[in-house]
Amino acid sequence: MCFNKNNFRMSVAAKRLRRGWKQLHLRVREIRMIAKGLASKDHPVDVHIIPMRRCNLACAYCNEYDDHSKPVPIETMYQRLGRLAELGTTIITISGGEPLLHPDLDLIVARVRRHGMIAGMITNGYLLTAERIQRLNRAGLDHLQISIDNVMPDEVSKKSLKLLDRKLQLLAEYAEFHVNINSVVGGGIHHPKDALTIGRRALELGFTSTVGIIHDGGGQLQPLRDEEREVYTAMRSMEKSSYARINHFQDNIAHGKENHWRCRAGSRYLYICEDGLVHYCSQQRGYPAKPLVEYTVADIRREYRTVKECAPRCTVACVHQVSYIDFWRGPQDLQPSGSVGDGQPQGLVQIQ
Repeated sequence: MCFNKNNFRMSVAAKRLRRGWKQLHLRVREIRMIAKGLASKDHPVDVHIIPMRRCNLACAYCNEYDDHSKPVPIETMYQRLGRLAELGTTIITISGGEPLLHPDLDLIVARVRRHGMIAGMITNGYLLTAERIQRLNRAGLDHLQISIDNVMPDEVSKKSLKLLDRKLQLLAEYAEFHVNINSVVGGGIHHPKDALTIGRRALELGFTSTVGIIHDGGGQLQPLRDEEREVYTAMRSMEKSSYARINHFQDNIAHGKENHWRCRAGSRYLYICEDGLVHYCSQQRGYPAKPLVEYTVADIRREYRTVKECAPRCTVACVHQVSYIDFWRGPQDLQPSGSVGDGQPQGLVQIQ
């Protein structure tokens, strides 16, 4: 078979046009999401949902996986997504564990889109193939994020550029959804400058690039060393090529400073574990720990007003970003009577 340059060019042009159209359509939906969030405080903006706790890796700093859990049955996932749609959720982020281990992941993504919600996913990327990426295209995935921790694998993390670069090339060739590559500093990462190499490679392949600060086991602030802060600052210079992020939270974290803000976890942001319970976030599992099927607008309104004791030293960026929608309104005048995150039911006390 002869190679036809004209056909190849037409194929590439068609792919770029299709990808561009999808990105434009997504931007319109994101603008609607923001408008809806500004118009009403009574619905979740972003929900992280776990269909699979098991992971194929075992990164030393991670507390969000195990090596034995079974996938959540697809009918159960459908019920949970339906309930989130009823609550008015605008974004569903599928996480884990490793979501690509779930045998019905494509059906989960498709159901998110059928409910009119934006579909995102966080994955370690190891299980991506050309065929798998094309299936995610057909399911309607909007966003995908891969966190890459180092250039060469080590005892802390196997999420390395050396092992994942071929997967990134496949995404560059086949993905019709937005791809972000998140590199990290802190948390025992041995070579902070690896983040710069990872970020540059992401931009070279046409993706966006972001940098995160790894938290401790409770999702709390651990100040960066001088070299780590230098790398973080250099990564910030790449942000003109990355999607919008709320950076002043991370800026303070990088310098060991606390943030004073109104965390809307349990309200604008929900974390749904594999057991179908609502938690504040991945690092504060245990409260309110109420079944999603029983979660109501009254719960959303209560948690919207509730002070989160862990907020000043929190490093969970997705909660920062979602809460920023309401930074200018909604004073918090309720607080838990116990310690957030201890897994015990807690009453609420009015702040005078």
